[in-house]
Amino acid sequence: MPYLRATLLALVLAGCAVSPKSGMQCTALTAYDGDTVKCDGVSLRPMGPGAPYVSGFDTPEINQHAKCPGEHELGIAARDRMRDLIRAPGVSIVDSGEVDRFDRPLVWLRLASGATAGEILLAEGHARAWPDGAKFWC
Repeated sequence: MPYLRATLLALVLAGCAVSPKSGMQCTALTAYDGDTVKCDGVSLRPMGPGAPYVSGFDTPEINQHAKCPGEHELGIAARDRMRDLIRAPGVSIVDSGEVDRFDRPLVWLRLASGATAGEILLAEGHARAWPDGAKFWC
């Protein structure tokens, strides 16, 4: 719980309006990779449509953790698709009140259609379900 409080404090200090189970407001929302976005520089972990630790998704790595050039290329495509999704009008960020093992708040990126960005990435093949999906893309 101290991690959650520290993360929420960091978001507030960064200029994000946030409280658990409510929407966040960001001056700048950017895609770091396919499964991490930044709200005014603070890393957030998007989820699928369900509950925390149940509806997660994983995308290929784009940094030194990529196991092969193919994974890196798939990771770039996933990041670019996430970028497109979060730039669409009507995107909202809802905080679950939970954090992942890297202390990133678990959030739903809800599109104007009602779907989450995670649902779209899964449906389009840019992501795999977590924790069920294999983490290897090579």
